[in-house]
Amino acid sequence: MGKAKKQKRIPAKRASARPILFEPITIRGTSARNRIWLPPMCMYSVTACDGRPADFHYQHYVSRALGGFGLIIVEATAVTPEGRISPCDLGLWEDGQIDAYRWIVDGMKRAGATPAIQLGHAGRKASTGCFGIGVPGESLAPDEGGWRTVAPSAIAYGDFPEPRALGVDEIHAIEDRFRDAAWRAQEAGFEAIEIHAAHGYLLSEFLDPLTNMRDDEYGGSPENRARMLVETVDKVRAVVRDDMPVFVRISATDWAEGGFGADDAVALARTLKDHGVDLIDVSTGGVLPWVTIPAAPGYQVPFADRVRNEAGIATTAVGLITKPRQALRILTHGQADAVEIGRAALREPYWPLRAAAKLGMARDDIDYPPQIVRGAWRDGENW
Repeated sequence: MGKAKKQKRIPAKRASARPILFEPITIRGTSARNRIWLPPMCMYSVTACDGRPADFHYQHYVSRALGGFGLIIVEATAVTPEGRISPCDLGLWEDGQIDAYRWIVDGMKRAGATPAIQLGHAGRKASTGCFGIGVPGESLAPDEGGWRTVAPSAIAYGDFPEPRALGVDEIHAIEDRFRDAAWRAQEAGFEAIEIHAAHGYLLSEFLDPLTNMRDDEYGGSPENRARMLVETVDKVRAVVRDDMPVFVRISATDWAEGGFGADDAVALARTLKDHGVDLIDVSTGGVLPWVTIPAAPGYQVPFADRVRNEAGIATTAVGLITKPRQALRILTHGQADAVEIGRAALREPYWPLRAAAKLGMARDDIDYPPQIVRGAWRDGENW
C-alpha cells in the first residue's frame, strides 16, 4: 500500500457551546439529539427462530434510548432466512414481520432516540449456532437447524463447510431482498437504514480480494467486486424516502496482506457517496478467522478519520471507545461525526448520561428522563 497523501482535516460543524459529543446532528432529513450512538450488536435472542424481535429486544433497545443514546442501530437483521448468522437472528424477509418491530421503534422514539436498523446477509458465515440453541459459534448441520451457505466463491470460512458460489441471477435476487427489507424497515418506522458490508459477511465477501475469486462482472477489479454493494445501495435508495439516510458499514482493513485495506475503503466510500450513501460506519476485520487484530482503545479511529477526510463523507468511529473525553477528542479533532459506544453500552445502558456529568454539563442541560432525574450523576461520582 502506498503512502497516503496528507489531507486537510474537515472540522466538525458546531451548533452550540455544548460539548460536541452532545450537539445534535442532522443527516439528510434525519436528526439525532447527540453524537453518541449505539452500534449494531447481535443479541442472538430470537427464541422462536422466526426473525421476529422478542421482549428482550424491547428492553435492550429502549433502555439504551432512556439512557441517552442519540441514534440506535438495531442489530444485523437478515434479508432472507438463509442470510441469518444463526437461527436466533432478527429478520425482515417478509411483510408479516413488520408489526413485530413497531413497538420497539415507538419505544425508542418516545425515549428520545432515533431508531435505525442494519440489514445484512451473512454469506459463508451463516448457519452457525448461538447460546439460545447451543453450540455457539459452531457451524450448524441441516439436522441441527442449519442450511447450506452461499458466497461469491466456494471458499470456506476457517473450518466451516464450503459455501456454494452464487449465480448472477441469485445475486440480483439478494439485492432485491435488501431493497424489500429496507422498505419494510421504513414501514416499521425506522428513520435510517444501514447496509451491512463489513466483518466478512456476504457483501463484505464480494468486496474482498481474499474471498472473491470470480471472473465475471462481480469479481476481479475493485469496481467489479463493489458491484453487488453498489447495486444494492441503488435499489435501497430507490424505495426509501428521499429524506431517509442510508449508511453502509465496512471493514476498512482485513489486517492481512493482500486483503481489503484503507486505500480501498477510501475509494469505495467515494463511490458510495456518489450513489446516495450518507454515512460510512467504519469498522475493521472479520473476514479471516486466523488474523490477530491489534485491538486497543480507539484502534479503528484512524480508519474513520481517513474515510471522512479523504472521501468527504460523514463517518462514525467505533472500537474500544469507552471514556467520555476519549470520545470527545475524536469529534473535536474532526476524526468522525459520531462515536459508537458498543461493549461499554452493554455494561452501562446509561453511559451518555454519566458522560455528560463527567464532561461538566449541568443537570438541567442533560436529557434526563423525568422518571430518573432524581438519581442524576454529578461529575466524579461513581465514575
